[in-house]
Amino acid sequence: MSDLHKEVSELERKSATAARLFDIRRIIGGLFVVYGVIVTIAGINPSEADLKKAEGVHINLWTGLAMLALGLFFLIWMKLRPAQAPDEAPEEAPSTPEG
Repeated sequence: MSDLHKEVSELERKSATAARLFDIRRIIGGLFVVYGVIVTIAGINPSEADLKKAEGVHINLWTGLAMLALGLFFLIWMKLRPAQAPDEAPEEAPSTPEG
């Protein structure tokens, strides 16, 4: 294998790693999981005033659990279908003038 071919292979591998590293699903999923944990903890023991405002519904608990589920969905989706590095556009063949 030539040095040029090795260098190209290394750059392709780094490009694929960068594409997976900056996958937006990781950011969205991570934020939803973190906020979901915070809201779920706040909803485990609500005060009477909070329950009265929400008409008896444990809204923080249900919202936190939904946020956790959505965040985990994004993270699992990212794990099952990792991002691929974009393929280069194929070069077009030069057109010949019709005669």
